[in-house]
Amino acid sequence: MSPLLLSSLSFVVGIVVGLTGIGGASLITPMLIFVFQVPASVAVSSDVVAATLMKIVGGMKHWRQQTVDIQAVKWLAAGSVPGSLVGVNILHSIRQIETLNLDSILLRLIGFTILLITLVALVQLVLMRVAPSMQLPTLPKLDLATSVGRAIAICVGAVLGCLVGMTSVSSGSMFALVLIALFQLDAKRLVGTDLMQAAILLSVTSIGHLTLGTVNWSLVIPIWVGSIPGVLLGAKLCDLAPQKALRFAVYLLLVMVSWKLAHAA
Repeated sequence: MSPLLLSSLSFVVGIVVGLTGIGGASLITPMLIFVFQVPASVAVSSDVVAATLMKIVGGMKHWRQQTVDIQAVKWLAAGSVPGSLVGVNILHSIRQIETLNLDSILLRLIGFTILLITLVALVQLVLMRVAPSMQLPTLPKLDLATSVGRAIAICVGAVLGCLVGMTSVSSGSMFALVLIALFQLDAKRLVGTDLMQAAILLSVTSIGHLTLGTVNWSLVIPIWVGSIPGVLLGAKLCDLAPQKALRFAVYLLLVMVSWKLAHAA
């Protein structure tokens, strides 16, 4: 394995994350599996730990730029943090069953998770592009001042957090869709809020994955070396970049990657 190549590719991913708030684990985990031939369980755990610092740095950058919705972060994290721990416990249980292949299960789970999310997001982007006047059905905006709104946010966060805990994937992509659909945030606040929520979620999830014993620090450190400056640069350029074009390109790539993952097991 070439640490320089891993750092270089992670730098590119970091820029994408800083610009759009998506694509971190969805790109790094498959990259570790296909490019560097890392077992799925090691790729997931190492990526969770590596992504934590990247998301924290990106989230703090957006915090200083005042592009974070604090209430959305608080109530989503109230569900996603315990949900992620449930996901890690499920992995612990799978490892103890000798007849089950954890790496094979994770490959399929990661692939289908990314594929489902990106196809939904891609369809939405295409419809907005080709038929901007079309009135698409929208969910009512969550009112976090009410107990019902908070309960919904916590439940949604718990379900998505569990998936993140199991796969490392979509701490950005899935929550970005939720922030668009239920919180109706504008592009700038969407990215900052997404990164800050992911930073809190992954901070706890990474501790859980350390207990699995599948974190490879020779992967984590080169990812940090590349992704941290990348996410800072991406966050800096967030105001200048065409968000729709970038998201479309990222989602197309994720569809191809997820299909490959789902059929690799």
